[in-house]
Amino acid sequence: MSRQLQLPLTDAQVTSLRAGDELELSGVVLTGRDQACARIFTLLQNRQPLPVELKDRLIYFVGPSPARPGEAIGSAGPTTSGRMNRFLPAMFDAGLRGVIGKGYLSQQAKDALVQHRGIYLGAIGGTGALLAQCITEVRIVAFEELLSEAVRLMQLERFPVVVLHDCHGGDLYADATTKGSDR
Repeated sequence: MSRQLQLPLTDAQVTSLRAGDELELSGVVLTGRDQACARIFTLLQNRQPLPVELKDRLIYFVGPSPARPGEAIGSAGPTTSGRMNRFLPAMFDAGLRGVIGKGYLSQQAKDALVQHRGIYLGAIGGTGALLAQCITEVRIVAFEELLSEAVRLMQLERFPVVVLHDCHGGDLYADATTKGSDR
């Protein structure tokens, strides 16, 4: 059974989560992908103001397709998180609470989760049309020229995710690999 959580996540909520927990998120997240995360990283490195506040936010790694008439958004499936590995330590250091994506993270990114009490949540790849049904409102808030990679605010309603890496060092991928080798 999924645990329903309202965003933003508190520190107490994040520390209560464990790899493998199934969640339904409601509330506002930021979006970002390769180009947007690279720009945010550069701004952080140069100690310049950010166009969005990262503190206590989640970023969903997604490049949504355009919305059809009457819909908030088109297909909105997760993109591969590993492409953001090099940006994550600086973003967590700036107060980012967590990320939503798919796939593996580097050890450096996982270490940043533990150090900053962050969370890595997985959305199921290939289900972008279904996930879009859990997104009720979208607006671009930064880097509009990046088109599908622009930073957006998305309102989620019972958006399904699973905890892939928790702030205690728990790793769902490693757990699954270990259990699979026990057979």
